This record gives sequence, structure tokens and C-alpha cells, in this order.
Amino acid sequence: MSGMDDRENAFESKYAHDQEVEFKAIARRNKLLGLWAAGEMGIEGDAAEAYAKEVVMADFEEAGHEDVFRKIRGDLDAKSVDVSDHIIRKQMDDFLIQAREQVTSEG
Repeated sequence: MSGMDDRENAFESKYAHDQEVEFKAIARRNKLLGLWAAGEMGIEGDAAEAYAKEVVMADFEEAGHEDVFRKIRGDLDAKSVDVSDHIIRKQMDDFLIQAREQVTSEG
């Protein structure tokens, strides 16, 4: 049975690692998205970094990505920045791809 236990432990270990990598990638995506949205709203420097952190924290409001989308959508609307829902979602997808590449290349 040791072989089966080893195999089970290896699968559990890989699953835990994959979940950690995905968590880091999503947090990185949210930061990148926040920096992008900050730029769209004319926010720069330390204020842009602070805004990006707000976007990262917004992801902890509920499961899924809609909380992040709503934050970005609401903030862009509040600043009268004309960006479509499609563009926001496209940025979310593109930044997630970029973030996964960054996180996996870091090791």
C-alpha cells in the first residue's frame, strides 16, 4: 500500500502547489488590472500603487471575479472614464495570462 499512499501524497502535493500558484497569479492579475485602471483614470505613482492594492483586496469580498470587475467598473464610471465592460473583461483575461507566466517563471 505504500506505493498507493505515495501516489496519493504526490497528487495532493501537486494540487496544493497548483492552487497556491493560481492564488498568486490571480492576486498578480488584480494588481496589474488595478494599475491599468489607475492609468485610465489618470492616477499615477504611489496613488496608483495604493489603488492597485484596493483592487487586490476587493477580490476577497466574494468568490469569483465579479467583485473585482464591479470595483473597476464602478471606479471607472465614477471618474467618467469611457471603457466598455468587454474591454475590462479582456484586460482581466490578458492580465491573468501574463500573471500566470510571471508567477510560474519565478519558480
